[in-house]
Amino acid sequence: MNKPIAYLILIIAIVVTLPIFFITIPLLIILYNGLVKKRNHVAFSFSGVDVALQNRGELIPNLVASVKAYMFHEKSTLHDITALRNKLLEVDPQSSKRFGMENELTGLLKNLMVTVESYPDLKASENMLHLQRSLNEMEEKINASRRAYNAAVMNLNNAIETFPSNVMASVYNFKMSPFFKADESARAVPILKEGFNK
Repeated sequence: MNKPIAYLILIIAIVVTLPIFFITIPLLIILYNGLVKKRNHVAFSFSGVDVALQNRGELIPNLVASVKAYMFHEKSTLHDITALRNKLLEVDPQSSKRFGMENELTGLLKNLMVTVESYPDLKASENMLHLQRSLNEMEEKINASRRAYNAAVMNLNNAIETFPSNVMASVYNFKMSPFFKADESARAVPILKEGFNK
């Protein structure tokens, strides 16, 4: 093979491979960094849920103390709330078991607030009114944090499952994140007639 043809082949090879190299490498970097950002956004959103749940957990002892004096026969509900709150302190924050326990606690607190309606003196107490408002605000913050977390999870999971980022996700072992789901009791339709029979 003569030198001009060899140089021509080399130039053609360089002209063909360099654009591929300069397009592929930045694309891979962009895909990888996008997955990392989405994973970090999920962690950040989860910490928002965690902070809101912790704030609610700190409010619960005050709520239980205020209600205890009035509600002797609701002792088991108060005990369940306190016991569940204490168990939550020991559970791994990232576990799906915790999601279920948090949903259970939300249900118990809602039942407690409905029960408070049966005690006019307690209901009229300034401290109780303040605690109810605080609890309602906390529940709204928790719900907003859960929505933000689920949106971040959806973005990450979509990136993990769609092409071309799914290739990078499988190479670098990115895992799908679980959604924060409502438990079955939260999906049940409430029976209102029981509240009107009092």
